[in-house]
Amino acid sequence: MLTSQRKQLILTRLAEEGQVLSRNLSDAFGVSEDTIRRDLRELAAEGLLQRVHGGALPASAAVVTFAERQCLQSDAKRRIAQKGAQLVSPGQVVMIDGGTTTAELIAFFPPDLKLTVVTHSPGIAVGLAQHPLITVIMIGGQLYKHSIVNVGAAAFEGIARVRADLFFMGVTGVHVDAGLSTGDFEESRIKRAMADRAAETIVLASPEKLHTASPWVIGDISLVNTLVVDAQTDDRSLAPFAQRGIAIVKA
Repeated sequence: MLTSQRKQLILTRLAEEGQVLSRNLSDAFGVSEDTIRRDLRELAAEGLLQRVHGGALPASAAVVTFAERQCLQSDAKRRIAQKGAQLVSPGQVVMIDGGTTTAELIAFFPPDLKLTVVTHSPGIAVGLAQHPLITVIMIGGQLYKHSIVNVGAAAFEGIARVRADLFFMGVTGVHVDAGLSTGDFEESRIKRAMADRAAETIVLASPEKLHTASPWVIGDISLVNTLVVDAQTDDRSLAPFAQRGIAIVKA
């Protein structure tokens, strides 16, 4: 079997099963695990999968640039964002992560909603600047241009002073076993810090993020209290999350 054929079969199995194990692939194709690991390395370098210990998981499509992410699953993102906005109660302190789905979220805040929003995203802050009753607290730091959010020591210092009711976390990968992940190390630490300062963490998970993984781990899936997903998401694929005690909300 040609290497290209084997790689395609690996991707096909990954799409069908949601994960692949190096040992099983070695047995199935009659090649060494070293050969399989080389295949996985090369496929990962092309962005076609995410390597993990012992095998690989589907790679998230949400690690491309902010502008490119705006085009991914845009209708689903709007539905999910609208449902997410309904989870906010007046008077709360709400931390909002950067991202294309959270950018949609704030568009659904009604004009009579009174609350305090804490964010490290300049886009979120500007998007709420004209809202009559929302107080915006901006977390400063170094601007990470890929995702248009502030990171670094100053951001950590600001986050440490917050006690929030809700945190809307942006992720690129949501996986029961691999946890929550994103495409940048600095962002992963900021997201974890924000989750640690909130009573409840909500993840708005558009379809391309579910059951995928990215290089930098934010934390275990237990960080999530509520997962908001598209209404068309298969209940069977959501069952593992529900079994972990995560509330599933369909939009």
